[in-house]
Amino acid sequence: MSRVNKVTALDQRDKRPKGIYILPNLFTTASLFAAFYAIIQSTVGNFGNAAIAVIVAAVLDMLDGRVARMTNTASDFGKEYDSLVDLVAFGLAPALILFEWGLQSLGKAGWLVAFTYVATTALRLARFNTQEVRSKRYFQGLPCPAAAVLLAAAVWTAESYLLTGRAFTVAGFILMGLLAFAMVSAMPYRSFKDLDLKHRVPFVAVLALVLAFVLISFDPPAILLAIFSVYAASGAVSWAFNRKDGQSVFQSPDEVDGADDTASTQKPKDSAAGASD
Repeated sequence: MSRVNKVTALDQRDKRPKGIYILPNLFTTASLFAAFYAIIQSTVGNFGNAAIAVIVAAVLDMLDGRVARMTNTASDFGKEYDSLVDLVAFGLAPALILFEWGLQSLGKAGWLVAFTYVATTALRLARFNTQEVRSKRYFQGLPCPAAAVLLAAAVWTAESYLLTGRAFTVAGFILMGLLAFAMVSAMPYRSFKDLDLKHRVPFVAVLALVLAFVLISFDPPAILLAIFSVYAASGAVSWAFNRKDGQSVFQSPDEVDGADDTASTQKPKDSAAGASD
C-alpha cells in the first residue's frame, strides 16, 4: 500500500519557486560583457577603451546589488553568479590590461605580479563570502571593484597623456602589487552602505552631486585616478589611527550587533563601491 504524503498550505508557502530573477542578473551579465570587451580591446592595443570598459563594469556591479536589495530579488544564485563575474571583471580583466599595456616588458616579474593580483582578488571574494560577521560601515580589505577602477584609471590616464617608458611601467608594477596586498589586508575601507538613498536629502547634497559630475567631466581619467587613489590610501590611514588607539572597527559591539541583525534577514552581496565586494 503506497503512502500518501499530505502537503499543508504552510509547506507550500515555505517552498521557494524555482528560477532566477532577471533584473539584477541582467546587470551582472552586462558587467561580464563589459569585462570581456575590456579583455578583447586590450589584446588589440586599445587600452583606453579597455580601461573605460572596466569602469563601466564596476558601475554595473554597484547597480546590480542595489537593484536586488531595492526590489527584494536577492538570491543565492545571484550571489554566486556575481562573485564569478567579479573575479573576471575586477581580477582577470585589469591584470590582463596592465600586462598587455606594459608589464610584459618586465618578463617573468610582470606576469607573476599580474597572477598575484588575480589570486588575491579571488581570495578577497572568498573571504567576504565566508565571513560570518560583516561590518555595515566598513569592508575588510580594499574592495576589488575599487582596485580595478584605480588600475583602469591609471592606464586611461597614461594613454590620455601619452605616458610611456620603463619608469611608468615600473610604477604600474608597484601599484598592482600594493593593490593586491591591500585587498587581502585587514585595513578598513568605508562601504558607504549606511548612506540613506531612499529618503529626502537637502538641496545642498544634490548640488554637490552635480558639481562632482562637472568636476569629473573636466578630466575623467585623472580625476577618477585621484579619487580612487585617496580611497585606497584611506584604508592605511584608518588602520594606523585605529592601531594607535587600540581599536578595531570590525569588533565594536554595535557593529557586530548590526551585522548579525542583517545576516539573519538577508545575504547581501559585496559591492563597492560595490561593489562585489
